[in-house]
Amino acid sequence: MAIQNPPFSLQASTRRNALIGTLGALLLPAAPAFAAKAKAAAASPASSEVWPHAAAVPGGVARLSLGAAAARPVARTEDDLPLLVVGDPIEWTALVGIPLAAQPGSARIVRRAEGGADQPIAYAIAAKQYSEQRLKVAPGKVDLSPEDQARYERERDHQAKVMATFTAVPTHDLQMRVPVPGRRSSSFGLRRVFNGQSRNPHGGMDIAAPTGTPVRAPLPGRVIDTGDYFFNGGTVWLDHGGGLLSLYCHLSAIDVKVGDELRTGDRFCAVGATGRVTGPHLHWGVMLNRTMVDPALFIAAA
Repeated sequence: MAIQNPPFSLQASTRRNALIGTLGALLLPAAPAFAAKAKAAAASPASSEVWPHAAAVPGGVARLSLGAAAARPVARTEDDLPLLVVGDPIEWTALVGIPLAAQPGSARIVRRAEGGADQPIAYAIAAKQYSEQRLKVAPGKVDLSPEDQARYERERDHQAKVMATFTAVPTHDLQMRVPVPGRRSSSFGLRRVFNGQSRNPHGGMDIAAPTGTPVRAPLPGRVIDTGDYFFNGGTVWLDHGGGLLSLYCHLSAIDVKVGDELRTGDRFCAVGATGRVTGPHLHWGVMLNRTMVDPALFIAAA
């Protein structure tokens, strides 16, 4: 696919005059300069013209400058997972999904250099406090029977393969449209306690809407998985390219199959109350480098 992304070229154009005369010198900057620039980028305020917004916190997205290069650089996490790199030859940016379990403090990624040493790029993760919610659900959805536990483990292993999808980098704007209208009934990062038992933080955004409400694609994407899962109920995964995936759960209807291509705004499923739920709603998740991140960073403020 083409490498130009309109919103990132807007960001790059502000530096174009300063950088164009020194492109050759900037192809391989020194690692200390890279680290200082990365920390500054992580701390800078988010621009309304750049998507996703930067938020270097657990569950957020760090935007780290890779500098200038004639071809798109390769960058990976410390765990050697590929990262989405966007921009143009004037300036490339690595988008890094930060796990909700990440501890505040220093972190780094690695820029792979052709014919030279890999370049570490440091950034800082700031602390963020998320809320807690207590819910009552059917006991069988918390304390699983042996049969349900076996089913859950099969589904978990299958979806781990789905989440490892990494295809060509997207050429489109990464600003997402909200997939369904409605009240946001549960925020990303919320720590949930089911029947008095604490569970992992909420890895998506819940939007309350009546059963049957159409769900529309937030970006162009390809369907990479559909199914009826124990916890998630009716489920669809979309691949938007470069390790950027989106997840839709508790669906009452699925109108697509694996391999279908969607445009922004295409209807592909419907809100429901399947799986572990307390009422009809859409659970919408966004994943970057196999990490669930806050969907709010990809949408305009309500």
